[in-house]
Amino acid sequence: MMSEDAGQMLVVYDDPSDQRSLSLDETSSTEESPDETRLSLETTNDAIPYIGQRFATHDAAYEFYSEFAKRCGFSIRRHRTEGKDGVGKGLTRRYFVCHRAGNTPLKTSNDGKPQRNRKSSRCGCQAYLRISKVTDLGPAEWRVTGFVNHHNHELLEPNQVRFLPAYRTISDTDKSRILMFAKTGISVQQMMRLMELEKCVEPGYLPFTEKDVRNLLQSFRKLDQEDESIDLLRMCKNIKEKDSNFKFEYTLDSNSRLENIAWSYASSVQSYDIFGDAVVFDTTHRLTAFDMPLGIWVGMNNYGMPCFFGCVLLREENLRSLSWALKAFLGFMDGKAPQTILTDQNMCLKEAIAIEMPTTKYALCIWMIVAKFPSWFNAVLGERYNEWKAEFYRLYNLESIEDFELGWRDMVDSFGLHTNRHIANLFALRSLWALPYLGSHFFAGMTTTGHSKAINAFIQRFLSAQTRLAHFVEQVAVAVDFKDQAAEQQTMQQNLQNICLKTGAPMESHAASILTPFAFSKLQEQLVLAAHYASFQLDDGFLVRHHTKLEGGRKVYWVPREGIISCSCHQFEFSGILCRHALRVLSTGNCFQIPERYLPLRWRRFCTSPAKLPHSSSTDHTERIQLLQSMVSSLVAESAKSKERLDTATEQVSILLSRIREQPVTSQGVRDISPFHRNL
Repeated sequence: MMSEDAGQMLVVYDDPSDQRSLSLDETSSTEESPDETRLSLETTNDAIPYIGQRFATHDAAYEFYSEFAKRCGFSIRRHRTEGKDGVGKGLTRRYFVCHRAGNTPLKTSNDGKPQRNRKSSRCGCQAYLRISKVTDLGPAEWRVTGFVNHHNHELLEPNQVRFLPAYRTISDTDKSRILMFAKTGISVQQMMRLMELEKCVEPGYLPFTEKDVRNLLQSFRKLDQEDESIDLLRMCKNIKEKDSNFKFEYTLDSNSRLENIAWSYASSVQSYDIFGDAVVFDTTHRLTAFDMPLGIWVGMNNYGMPCFFGCVLLREENLRSLSWALKAFLGFMDGKAPQTILTDQNMCLKEAIAIEMPTTKYALCIWMIVAKFPSWFNAVLGERYNEWKAEFYRLYNLESIEDFELGWRDMVDSFGLHTNRHIANLFALRSLWALPYLGSHFFAGMTTTGHSKAINAFIQRFLSAQTRLAHFVEQVAVAVDFKDQAAEQQTMQQNLQNICLKTGAPMESHAASILTPFAFSKLQEQLVLAAHYASFQLDDGFLVRHHTKLEGGRKVYWVPREGIISCSCHQFEFSGILCRHALRVLSTGNCFQIPERYLPLRWRRFCTSPAKLPHSSSTDHTERIQLLQSMVSSLVAESAKSKERLDTATEQVSILLSRIREQPVTSQGVRDISPFHRNL
């Protein structure tokens, strides 16, 4: 502890919170002897500070100690000074301490307002370096008069210490590069990836983090956001005047400034009515130029392509604003909540969904988790990173919860990740992201890696639309329209492809005539695999297992008279596609067509929901639509037989489609695709 005499000295603290945080014993280190000191210029290779070491300035001493700390696994800060320049002898002594020295006092609340007391890294560490000013032997210099390198906490590894704030720096060159990127409108994540490629470093190895870049961009902003907000509202009102089906909601703060705004287009509302059973709500991005959190709602259509549902811009990403965003979205969609929703790991958003969408199944989006792996594990695992990532994907795709949990423990042991906080957190949340826990909920295939990448790429298109805030709504509309047109072309291409039947089973040809090529390909995979399984009739159902296995298997229940079949693997509930086990039982039971309810309307080429037809003359509408569907199916089949037929059909259908679009849509109009049939 500090002696009483030392405690009487004049002390000037650089950090008020340190006034009672560090006890430095002036006798804890030996004072230097002039005969034993060496000039620092003569000891430039010395890696460890020593008593009597000399520096021309206190800044030079700080830099030396900082480099030493970085090699050891900690960082330092200036703690306190004794004396004062211009008074008496001026500044006479300085202390530099470990960044974990002292203990941060709790904040006291003011005016009854609660204060956030964030967890501090300070733990009372006593490591320090003391330097004193000496003027009696010529020009003034600074000597090391005290040094303690004993820490009461673990020191970081070289690949971890670089993430300490003291060592995260953005050079002037990098700042210019980031500013240029910001003007192009790309996201911070894209900036990081580009700079990693430019500098030829592994993901996560830049000398700064995404948070540092966001803080820098905040300082770059020069536009008057208040004027921008007024222009944005004016733009939305102008769009609303031209298109009454355009929907937007907003809130103003106490100063009448724009706080939050959400919007959706007419085509998006229609898409949601059809494919809004499973939704991704991505809140991981920000409008770079304005540092505003951006939320995007997307889904997947019956051809396996992403579709846009809506957007929201928030001033703050907290429970209040996220709850408002969900309410606004439900308002756009006539109060219809999705069956399932995939999001980032955001506790505020999880709580908001529980409040505003209590019947919706909440889960974590796998690609948002995987996107963080480079910064979480690349440095920790080194050369074994790719090996670990492959094992993670294997575990993620398992069917059995028991196999997942046993495999996870083996993975932790194999890669030595027992103390890794990210691994511990992932396991704690496993029921929200791992497929073995989500099997009984419908996700429209959006949990698979391929579709995750497609949706992520779809979202990135909107992030490139960043110039002025007021134009963002229109730019997103352009991006959505472009995607809609591309989806139409891909849909037509899928429909024109000759479908190759692989099993020759009547069930296969039946499904091929009803499902979209995307959905049929998924069912066909299961039909092919079904041939490798054996079924055994039990008293209460069937046991189905691979022909090479002697144990295990899946339990299938089938009620032929009612056309009901279910499997313990829950694949149909998860994807809307019957599994190999159920298909095997149907085949064994001489079933030549897949029951109607297991060819969901959501995955069909052409379908009409009776609930969406007008009550008057509904039978007439149904018959006419069924006739049109039959004609279109015949058109596709006949046109695909030759290039000449295909060219003629494409040309004439394009003309016809243009003429139809020119005609006004009345209340008697009907839609040609319907939602997934939820009532089994």
